[in-house]
Amino acid sequence: MKVVYDAAALDPGPRPVCAAIGVFDGVHLGHQHVLRETIAEAALHQAVSAVVTFDRHPNSIVAPARVPPLIYALDKKLEVIASLGVEAAYVIRFDKAFSQIPGETFLRGLARDFRQIKSICVGDGFMFGAGRSGNVALLQKLGGELGYTLHALRDVEMDGQSVSSTRIRDAVRAGDFAQAGRMLGRSYALRGTVIQGEQLGRKLGFPTANLDVTGLLTPPPGIYAAEAQVGIARHRAAVNIGHRPTVHSADPQLHVEAHLLDFNGDIYGQALELVFLKKLREETRFPTVEALREQIAEDIKQARNCSLP
Repeated sequence: MKVVYDAAALDPGPRPVCAAIGVFDGVHLGHQHVLRETIAEAALHQAVSAVVTFDRHPNSIVAPARVPPLIYALDKKLEVIASLGVEAAYVIRFDKAFSQIPGETFLRGLARDFRQIKSICVGDGFMFGAGRSGNVALLQKLGGELGYTLHALRDVEMDGQSVSSTRIRDAVRAGDFAQAGRMLGRSYALRGTVIQGEQLGRKLGFPTANLDVTGLLTPPPGIYAAEAQVGIARHRAAVNIGHRPTVHSADPQLHVEAHLLDFNGDIYGQALELVFLKKLREETRFPTVEALREQIAEDIKQARNCSLP
């Protein structure tokens, strides 16, 4: 999938563009419905299928107090979108200046830069532009003038409710990975970059990969059995999510640390993805470091023997 950060760089040549517009956090079943409609439209019109999305959640600029943790970082989101067969992605840097552009101005600029838009696909509650000045009604109104057909698609429902990023976040926060996975259409996974830690796990005899999960959704604190992936390699893992109460009695920072079984290598700076299989126990403060070491050995044993779902 071609990824551009300037609309004009999409350069579709003589082909028109069929575009899907949205945040698409999680690329869940509802998002997939919009994206597949876009792909079908592109096939029908011999057009380029393109996603128009953002490099961060818009609330991080327009409503910082209400910015949700992201289900996926940008690289993971684009990877999943590409796996669906979308041909191109235009990633908009959502900064203060962009947030002040009226919806109509944004659409006209997009139509100019993409040269010819044949169709636009969105969710039927989609809103955009400064002060949410753009909506489905505006998209419909401008369609005739700018030459595109609008497809405003209703939400996909599951268990009588709309599938949404909010519902997925609630499921993950509750530790209900099966429900989150059903709404995502794939297993819920947490991906972060491996960063330098304090090497406390190594001192205990169980080296861990520490993940940078800044701004990302995380499961509730606890000890988990997980399947870890680095590059194309997969390893069973025991994962700690929490505040290390035994070694840091008042550590305010949430840590995500994974001990990869049967692995010994340097993966600093690489992306590591975790699919959670089972919660083994709650995070606990142990009376001694030796007691913690014994429990970690038991956690690893359980993680090794945990069956795949």
